[in-house]
Amino acid sequence: MEILLVLFLGKPLWMWLLFLGLVMALLAFDLGVLHKDDHEIGVAESLRLSAMYIVLGLSFSAFIWWQMDATATAQYLTAFVVEKTLAMDNIFVIALIFSFFAIPREYQHRVLFWGILGVIVLRGIMIGLGATIVDQYHWVLYLFAAFLIFTGIKMLFVADKEHKIEENGLIRFLKRRLRVTEDLHGHDFFVKKPDPATGRLVRYATPLFLALILIEIADLVFAVDSVPAVFTITTDPYIVYTSNIFAILGLRALYFALAAILHRFAYLKYALSVLLVFIGSKIFVADLMGWEKFPPEWSLGITFAILGAGVAFSLWKTGAAMPVEAQPEPAAPVHGHGKVLTAAEEGRGRP
Repeated sequence: MEILLVLFLGKPLWMWLLFLGLVMALLAFDLGVLHKDDHEIGVAESLRLSAMYIVLGLSFSAFIWWQMDATATAQYLTAFVVEKTLAMDNIFVIALIFSFFAIPREYQHRVLFWGILGVIVLRGIMIGLGATIVDQYHWVLYLFAAFLIFTGIKMLFVADKEHKIEENGLIRFLKRRLRVTEDLHGHDFFVKKPDPATGRLVRYATPLFLALILIEIADLVFAVDSVPAVFTITTDPYIVYTSNIFAILGLRALYFALAAILHRFAYLKYALSVLLVFIGSKIFVADLMGWEKFPPEWSLGITFAILGAGVAFSLWKTGAAMPVEAQPEPAAPVHGHGKVLTAAEEGRGRP
């Protein structure tokens, strides 16, 4: 059992295994019990599932306090809130991707679920590399901070810019490298169909798989902002990683409720811009004030104030009451995608 006490990235191995075991158990419960059958997730179910993940994420701070201290707990909570809100912009992109490929709501959870597995791995790699670099070259934190300030200022000027999925070169690249069906085939990512040239059965990717790839790439792009942001809050890789994963788990569960009311948060991007500038400036403020580190309690309070102001302004500016009905299905398929073929029509391939 001594191997469990071996330090990995500054923490005993058992702490990492405990967290990963908890996440795997949650995902198994999600897929094996709550969503073992494809169904359309409504706003109420989305809110319940998201509330469960938020409670678990906040409760995990008690474990941080028990194993570490109150300062680490404040850092974890700040990182959790920052990651969740910065990932909000990712929700807009996910909604656009699903709309572009006309993915029915009953299959959207499947894409997001398998996307989470990619997030767990990719974020782990990014955070592990980041922690190693920061440990060896502490001055990299100043580059992270400057990058966040630059990104926040840039976001202020491009917050209204629309994402155009149809201009994404990755879609064209994947279609050149993969055999892709024009239509969906149930909830399958891959199906077998006759090759037009040889008549042999060959494996085809479906638009559902392309949607999964684009969502994974989008998360990687957003991680370029969010991971450095959390490193300026704390350099402890355990806090960075656990806060990241818990925040993303809850946000993707909340997607199905947020997708129906995204227009109510139209001005939240401006608050996120200010938040990035604040997070980036903390290390410089601490140096000017002669502090060892910007007070975590202040950081948490200011973060809540910025986000609260952004949410309140968005709700006030957008006016009308929040709609409660579910997100409507796309009226027509986009770019040839969207027709769903049943297993009876085409045969079911392996997911």
